[in-house]
Amino acid sequence: MIHWSIQAEYCKGCGLCIDACPKQILRIDPDVINQKGHSPAQMTDVSRCTGCGFCALICPDCAITIAK
Repeated sequence: MIHWSIQAEYCKGCGLCIDACPKQILRIDPDVINQKGHSPAQMTDVSRCTGCGFCALICPDCAITIAK
């Protein structure tokens, strides 16, 4: 099983991870605002995540971590 996590306090909601995800299972969480005033990314269906790591690689804030 894949363990996907995000450090929401570092995410600025740029959306690069959303565009990079081949499964299209990431979104900006409209219900959360971090201390910097941004809505962070959120995983919508972890069971569909392949652990490819594209989201973590493209994140300019190094906010996403994936473990297999």
